Amino acid sequence: MQGLRAIAVLFVVLYHFWPARLSGGYVGVDIFFVISGFLITAHLARELTSTGTVKLGQFWARRARRLLPASLLVLLFCAIVAAIPFLTPTSALPAEVKEIIASTFYVENWYLVFNSADYLAHAGDPTTVQHYWSLSLEEQFYVLWPLIMLLAAWIAVKWFRGDRLRAAAIAIGAVSVASFIFCVVYTITDPAPAYFITMGRMWQFGVGAVIALVPMLRIRNAALSFVLGWAGIIALLYTAFRFDGQTPFPGYAALLPTLGAAAVIMASNTDRWWYPTRLLSIPPMRFTGDISYSLYLWHWPLIIIAPSVPFWGLTIYHRVALLVICFVLAWLTKRFVEDPARSWKPLTTRPPKVTLWSALAAMLLVGAVAAGGWAINAPAYQQGVQAIEDVRENPPACFGAASVLDESCAGTELDTILPAPGFAGVDRPSDEQCFIQLNDSRPKSCEFGSDDADAPQVALVGDSHAFQLLPTFQGIAEREGWHLTTYFKGACPWNATPLATGGSFGAACSDWRAGVDAQLADRDFDVVFTSAISNTPYSSAGFESAHDAAVAGYQKAWSTMTDRGIPVVTVVDNPVFETDPNKCLRTRDQTECTGARADVLLEDDPLRDAAAGADDVTLLDFTDVFCDEDTCKTVIGGANVYRDQDHLTVTFVDTLAPQYTQALKDAMAAAG
Repeated sequence: MQGLRAIAVLFVVLYHFWPARLSGGYVGVDIFFVISGFLITAHLARELTSTGTVKLGQFWARRARRLLPASLLVLLFCAIVAAIPFLTPTSALPAEVKEIIASTFYVENWYLVFNSADYLAHAGDPTTVQHYWSLSLEEQFYVLWPLIMLLAAWIAVKWFRGDRLRAAAIAIGAVSVASFIFCVVYTITDPAPAYFITMGRMWQFGVGAVIALVPMLRIRNAALSFVLGWAGIIALLYTAFRFDGQTPFPGYAALLPTLGAAAVIMASNTDRWWYPTRLLSIPPMRFTGDISYSLYLWHWPLIIIAPSVPFWGLTIYHRVALLVICFVLAWLTKRFVEDPARSWKPLTTRPPKVTLWSALAAMLLVGAVAAGGWAINAPAYQQGVQAIEDVRENPPACFGAASVLDESCAGTELDTILPAPGFAGVDRPSDEQCFIQLNDSRPKSCEFGSDDADAPQVALVGDSHAFQLLPTFQGIAEREGWHLTTYFKGACPWNATPLATGGSFGAACSDWRAGVDAQLADRDFDVVFTSAISNTPYSSAGFESAHDAAVAGYQKAWSTMTDRGIPVVTVVDNPVFETDPNKCLRTRDQTECTGARADVLLEDDPLRDAAAGADDVTLLDFTDVFCDEDTCKTVIGGANVYRDQDHLTVTFVDTLAPQYTQALKDAMAAAG
């Protein structure tokens, strides 16, 4: 069992350190769910059989002593780090504090559900405690599971005079089936919250529980145990290396890692050294399994914090060193926090309520520290937000792109960085309701600007790199008296070529495009503007390369407008960095935070080639604004360019408003 825990935690940790190398490592959490279902149900079944009941107070007190000391220690560490602007951008503090408090009281998964987080998207700014979603879900399991078993046992004795464990197994089976159906349906209809929601994960605990309650499922036959165990391990390795962020998960796909973990647990024969049960019991696996809980707790906060530490980079050597630090901290926590707290006499020799009240007091203390961090930094946060508003309304001369595009600004340099690196993360579009994500295929439109029937009609269409232009285009529409209509979907450019990422995400993108095309066909726009991230993976079927397929797809999509005499304006994509440049800018000079042009800029942007061969298409190319011959900048004319690794700040985009405005005017006049 410890070896299986080791597999689970290594999957998760390596996935977070190197997501491209172990793209499906997130299934380690699913393995943990099966293990918990098996162990906890086995424990409850033994107590139910020997005493006829379950002492809930003692059960919950034992869980609290086992889990809370290490958990609250890491949360306290995160709360202190969040209050230090040197390590955490002040703009991220509100989210950090909210999620630390949610994690402290084990409702982090529900916080993420209600805030539409996407665990597999690898985008945005995750907090240091986002990984507590799984711990929150497990704690909810520890509350619900004994109640379900007790209720089933009571009903069996009260009305059916049946076996308590059989009744518990039937109840758990029914809950698991209902949970699995809910999981599959919800993953299809709303995948982002489906990943976190409690009802959609209970069936995975149930699979482990059924193995605990049905002894015949523990296979002792040597040959069958050998085959079953290795089949389970192969299934787990397959999911870890073959699943990725585009896999519709959990849904049907979660069956494979769940049943794989179950198969390893069921294979209980240990007669030969080459049996998986014996190999999982070797000392390194047992050691990793022993520290797996603390390793899971520590690894994610350190990954988030490390890039903000001076002189720390993202090379392979830094990552390996950080991984070693995670193991050392995990061992120290296991040795000096987890083990002593589990048998601490002031709690174990007293009634369970003493443990539970002590746990609540400790949780309140952690929450108070997090809230105190916000109270200390709130004035600085408000000042930072106000500074963004001020620079948008009244930018200094030669600010941002003007420092390059305006000849009168030649030689002018601004010493300030606006927005400040600690606040760039909040300098983003606010109309999230206009942005469609993941498997959602609704062609949702939003309307801005003039309501005059004679106002020029402008459409803005594309993925998140089109969405980043929205506030600037809203301002243009209001100033020029235009009506603006928008269509946005994450990772889904306006292109007729299918994505290389198939499955439900690829299908949703194709459906969204079809819906947008239908709505565009029903409207008489004067001009359509579109943009897209340059490294979108396209299917190359029928073409010599994915690049050729992307070019043809853009031209086909645009022709639906240009064939009607409606001009299209597009823009070459901005450089894309490996990590958020603001992490560098907060601790280093801006000259040290540039990126090599060859590394961050895709010179062969399919948008450029598509526009070159299309009629009535205007191409804007700001590459010379972002980059010189060798490097691409993260601060231009005093303007902070990026809010994360690839999305521009609204403040910087606003400095390109004159060029966007003129291009739209010229296109409409030419079509006139």
